[in-house]
Amino acid sequence: MILILKKQITEAQKHAIREFLTDTGYTVKEIVGEEETIFGAVGQSSVDIRQVQLLEGVASVVPISKPFKLASRELKKEDTIVSVGKVKVGGNRIAIIAGPCAVESRNQIMEVARSVHDAGAVILRGGAFKPRTSPYSFQGLGEEGLKYLREAGDAYGMPITSEIVSPSDVEMMGEYVDMFQIGARNMQNFELLKAVGRMKMPVLLKRGLSATIEEWLMAAEYLMASGTDQVILCERGIRTYERATRNTLDISAVPVIQKLTHLPIIGDPSHATGLRDMVGPMSLGLVASGASGLMVEVHTDPDKAFSDGPQSLYPSQFEKLMRDLDALSGVLGKSMERPVKVERPKVKDVERQKTSSPVVAFQGERGAYSEMAIRRAFEEDTEVLPCPSFGELFDAVREGRAHYGMVPIENTLGGTISENLDQLERNGEIEVVGEQQIRIVHNLIGLEGTKLETITHIYSHPQGLAQCTRFLTETMGHAQAVPFFDTAGAVAYVKKENDPTKAAIAGEVAAHVYGMAILAEGIESHARNYTRFYVIARPENAEAFKDLRPINRASLLFTVGDRPGALFEALLILAKHQLNMKRLESRPIPGKPWEYSFFVETELGDDGAFEAALAELKETCLSLRVLGKYGSNR
Repeated sequence: MILILKKQITEAQKHAIREFLTDTGYTVKEIVGEEETIFGAVGQSSVDIRQVQLLEGVASVVPISKPFKLASRELKKEDTIVSVGKVKVGGNRIAIIAGPCAVESRNQIMEVARSVHDAGAVILRGGAFKPRTSPYSFQGLGEEGLKYLREAGDAYGMPITSEIVSPSDVEMMGEYVDMFQIGARNMQNFELLKAVGRMKMPVLLKRGLSATIEEWLMAAEYLMASGTDQVILCERGIRTYERATRNTLDISAVPVIQKLTHLPIIGDPSHATGLRDMVGPMSLGLVASGASGLMVEVHTDPDKAFSDGPQSLYPSQFEKLMRDLDALSGVLGKSMERPVKVERPKVKDVERQKTSSPVVAFQGERGAYSEMAIRRAFEEDTEVLPCPSFGELFDAVREGRAHYGMVPIENTLGGTISENLDQLERNGEIEVVGEQQIRIVHNLIGLEGTKLETITHIYSHPQGLAQCTRFLTETMGHAQAVPFFDTAGAVAYVKKENDPTKAAIAGEVAAHVYGMAILAEGIESHARNYTRFYVIARPENAEAFKDLRPINRASLLFTVGDRPGALFEALLILAKHQLNMKRLESRPIPGKPWEYSFFVETELGDDGAFEAALAELKETCLSLRVLGKYGSNR
């Protein structure tokens, strides 16, 4: 059952409720939400629910109807994000687990670890104990294999996961792995589930060969009832009459699972298909269906693999898959999970220095699209600093009140955000250290139960209104569009007014932040609506963020003389050094009518090419400034 606690409940009352439930045979789990705190009580007890309702501090009691209790979405509305070492699985990130089916030798696992790490995998997998159909097949290296796997994970900064097959090995394996893996053949090995659950460590639970979704979730319930709440579900295909593939991949299980449980789900396209040529398209299909990640088998020489060679990708194939997933993630409004490398920046003489994690500033109110970009570029729980204007955002970064800033620079429909280019030009001590791209999905947001025909005023940022022209004209022609300083701020205003005739246009996150209802989804006029952001920082904080991805792009601002061919000469230098220019824009120079500077984004090219081009540009241009070198996610 679920106990919804009163907002004014005291710690003494909480203790008394917990003690009562424990004494009557329940296991109690406390869940603190944004609006309310609840107790989830599960176990074999016949206590009268009315008796529980009378306890001091209890607002209401709701029975859990599903046979799986702790795993049920009824118990916990918000998605669970599982931490495996420094990697997070769930939410808006896509985490990739990769490695060989089996650890065969120290050299083999070190070589595979290097290749998958360089391609972007964040968790290393490898089997040390292999449950095989034939007793004559390779059974794994045992504890020796775990030692090799641990060494490889540590060498490349990746947490590791490996399959456990015997309850007697739980304590030993717990010394090596960051996450236990329960294989398909052991999904209903209940003694193993209970032993692993008692370790209170992350667990990857694969779906059984012929298991229903409910049976799968009941296996997760065994783990959670035994002590762990860090469970990741893995769809790896089920056994059907079809023999064209090793198994039949049940992609439909992904959205079904997400509706039934708060636990994250990933997919294993390698075991699902058994054929390496099918791993790529099935991986994209799993991620498109909503999976929070993948487990992919990779081997440097699959033809000589001790097990599952035909389904293992070559490193080059895995690298291409990671590029494809990176491109797809932006379309889905997600980003690829990367190992956490941002260390605490050194900010001098600032009160914010006392925080243990970076503070990132953005323009707007909580729930703005800029905050969505922050959650994808940084940790999901990163502290944010909302700013009323772009000028205040730059001030916060310059003065050290924020370590970083998330600044929109370009929209595919609205074009360049000129004010922020001007801010970059004026703030010489701030540099561009990264970029983030997100898809903009607009929604009409209002009070619960509001009818579209009763709305008279719709508020949003001018660009938000402009990007929803078709919806505003064809569907909401009876309502007046009112410009507002910020999309999320418009939602906050509508909530404050508490007027069903008012609505706002903003993202889904803003509706969640302010507890409002989405009245119409995806109302933007063009589906290919993306905004690109710059991550900005002072020099002392720059390097920590740049470690997140390889530096491959630079932004420049320069001026040339007023003579024929001056701009052409500057651009010719870029071409001479094989620098692929991605963007060119002229900018009016403040205080100098009809004179212009030029803003350029370029790839860095081969080693040393960019530096050589800069040296020549300094000789040709009247002024030259590098706004920043950074890693691009495009």
